Amino acid sequence: MASKLTGDLMGHAAGRIGQGIEERTLSDLDDMDTLARLYRPRLLRFVSAQVRDDDLAFTVVQDTLLKAYRNRTGFRGDCSINTWLTGIALNLIRDHARTQKFKFWRTAEASAVDSTEMQNHLRSSGSNAEQSMIAKQQALTVHGAIKNLSPNQRAIFTMRFIEEMELQEISLAMGMPVSTVKTHLHRATKSVRERVRGAA
Repeated sequence: MASKLTGDLMGHAAGRIGQGIEERTLSDLDDMDTLARLYRPRLLRFVSAQVRDDDLAFTVVQDTLLKAYRNRTGFRGDCSINTWLTGIALNLIRDHARTQKFKFWRTAEASAVDSTEMQNHLRSSGSNAEQSMIAKQQALTVHGAIKNLSPNQRAIFTMRFIEEMELQEISLAMGMPVSTVKTHLHRATKSVRERVRGAA
């Protein structure tokens, strides 16, 4: 399961599978099953990239959906439901880190990417073995670079480039001004580029 989630995450770096997600209505918040069906996959991708532990990611996503459902009357509609859920997830991740309830993931060795899954995501019909190996190595380098970013940089980088969220949405989800989001994004992008160039 760990390799599948990590493989899915890396596959989404090239392009989102969840492009069918549209703006939803408030009625989506009134049914827990609908809420989970519509938003769990995207949330799971995002949270997995932040915490790097599949069990913790499932727990945080479940807690996020439950908290959203219980507090649905508090949704003001000044942002999308996706942005609202991302903000809830980020707060839960911070709470868990602060209380060190899930401290084990920090010391646990990061899950390795399953090379077979990675090849399936990266291989195109015209690729040869050498191109596939180069692409796989580059994806692993990017994944390693993202893993080494600060929590805020990792969250913002993931929201911008994997979830393809707009800066304003990221600002709302993170609870920080757009200018601060831009600063974190610039530093994260620079760090990832330097790491990728250094590995070349």
